Amino acid sequence: MKNTFLIILSLFLVTSCQKEINLDLDDQSGKIVIEGNITDQTGPYIVRITKSVAFTKQNQYPAVAGAQVVVSDNTGQTETLQYVGNGQYQTTSFVGAPGKTYTLKVQAEGQQYTAQSTMPQPVDFEGLSQDSFKFGDKTSYTLLPIFTDPSVLGNRYLFSFTINNLSKKYINVFSDNLNNGLPNQRPLILPNDDNDGADHEVKPGDTIHVEMQSIDNNIFTFYSALLDLSGAGGGVTPSNPPSNISNGALGYFSAHTESTKSFVIQ
Repeated sequence: MKNTFLIILSLFLVTSCQKEINLDLDDQSGKIVIEGNITDQTGPYIVRITKSVAFTKQNQYPAVAGAQVVVSDNTGQTETLQYVGNGQYQTTSFVGAPGKTYTLKVQAEGQQYTAQSTMPQPVDFEGLSQDSFKFGDKTSYTLLPIFTDPSVLGNRYLFSFTINNLSKKYINVFSDNLNNGLPNQRPLILPNDDNDGADHEVKPGDTIHVEMQSIDNNIFTFYSALLDLSGAGGGVTPSNPPSNISNGALGYFSAHTESTKSFVIQ
């Protein structure tokens, strides 16, 4: 039986070749959902804690207040986060940096949850290159993220993008299993009205905002499984993406690097 998994979908839709996810899952409400991010950019960093709900009640996620949320790293840095409302707990002085391993500890509703994530070294996001292709009289556009994968095998990447000022976010995950040490050759395919559920057809003049993350393998596995869960990845569907958070919590804790670029479609 598939479990209801609403984490992430409250914030964005995950895509494979920008195929939108539409889940048809059974109800499993009331589980703790934790979304935490530490980056190499200036904080504050946010950990959001909510409860899962029936799939028919999407976008109505009860916030969990009164939790104790602590983040630390392997060099002794530690901080207890402050609750700022809407299920969000925020750092004040914590600093993220590549190469460090971060630990999240959450005490909520009588249960303890822990997670770890190691922030990879950043990979230079050099820019974006546009291409297009035609089917009949329709033109579709792609953007190629320009970067060179390091020579050491095992790099994992997450690319997200938004269009103009729209809130919908599209996600791709890449590994270097096939192009280790080489310039990237995998484009981001931008939505058109042939994409399932696409509500915007990219056209000249649109601005595409792209974020590149270097992520650890656990987070790569999480997003890859979420793609499979949608049916977009073509793999075996898991009951829930494999969270790196203990004690049965849904969600993820990610320490990653970030770099952003914007591109106007020509």
